Amino acid sequence: MSVENSGPVRLVELGRVQKPHGLKGELCIELYADSPFLFEGLRRIYLQLPGKKPRPCELLEWRPHQGRALIFVDRCQGRDQAEGWRGAEVLAREKDLPELEEGEVRPEDLIDLPVMHVDGSRIGILADIRDVAGQELWFIHDDQGREIMLPAVEEFVLDIDLDAGVIVVDPPEGLLELYQNP
Repeated sequence: MSVENSGPVRLVELGRVQKPHGLKGELCIELYADSPFLFEGLRRIYLQLPGKKPRPCELLEWRPHQGRALIFVDRCQGRDQAEGWRGAEVLAREKDLPELEEGEVRPEDLIDLPVMHVDGSRIGILADIRDVAGQELWFIHDDQGREIMLPAVEEFVLDIDLDAGVIVVDPPEGLLELYQNP
């Protein structure tokens, strides 16, 4: 995940607009977080279409729906306007988000960290984090420029040390060889 900066305000990606929902202009959001309750207490969010600047929106309503969130914003009055936001990133100011609990990290804090194998060898740099079919997938770029995809599950991700600036993983047997010796 990338983090957008707009002057001194740091914006954090919460998810992506999948599609309009209903006729009133609700937006169906694929969330990057585990919980739709991330919208709890937010009054302002930003919608950003690819290649455009983030547009501030007043968050009028939100509700969880089938593992996603449905939101209604002031810039979206009807299905046609909602359709225009399809594919937009949904962002919020970092300072507006709830405090992290002990041991929690924001995905954007992991981008560009080195990824090390449990044996001490360097795998590469974490370049991107995406939700693919409900599974968090890490895209690691090795030193030869190859892209390695690693499911970000507890059994493979052993340690995230933000103080040391390193991620330690133990990928399944054969995964690295699959990418390094195509």
